[in-house]
Amino acid sequence: MKDTATDSTSPATGLTNSTTTPTTGVLTTPPINERASDYTIYKPNSRGNGGVLRFGLNSAKAAIFVDAAAQSGDKQFDWDNKITMKWGLSDVGSVLATLQGRQPQAKLFHQTDKANSAFELTLRDDPERAPYAMSLSRQEASDKSLRKVSIPITHAEASVLEAALHVAVARLVGW
Repeated sequence: MKDTATDSTSPATGLTNSTTTPTTGVLTTPPINERASDYTIYKPNSRGNGGVLRFGLNSAKAAIFVDAAAQSGDKQFDWDNKITMKWGLSDVGSVLATLQGRQPQAKLFHQTDKANSAFELTLRDDPERAPYAMSLSRQEASDKSLRKVSIPITHAEASVLEAALHVAVARLVGW
């Protein structure tokens, strides 16, 4: 009989599962590594212009890292050319305010010597389309090249992201 049972990351949901200790029944999360847990939203499409966004908590750097990769084939994504943006608490607050319906849009912009990054989350009114649109882009300072990944977000995906961001805020604040 094993002392612990561990589930791996589910490719369908992108969630990293926790470990349950049978002797105590206590649910524990894995130790916080550089990238301990992620929530990933995959959106491939038949046109080949889909994308994926991954949200990862990094307690050591007191941030959430958002990665985006463009679709590169049938259900394949170009992780080698991903876009990454680091969010602090104020960034998370803006996204949460949009997910909670307190504002219609979250626009984040980060500028460095190397590049400018922008994230947008927009609530849409069109009943024929997904209720949210999300995009992450990066413009290189050296050659002004622009890479952008945009995906539609369902209510269900928005709800999971909102719950994950609430937990991330609590962990980052230390509560």
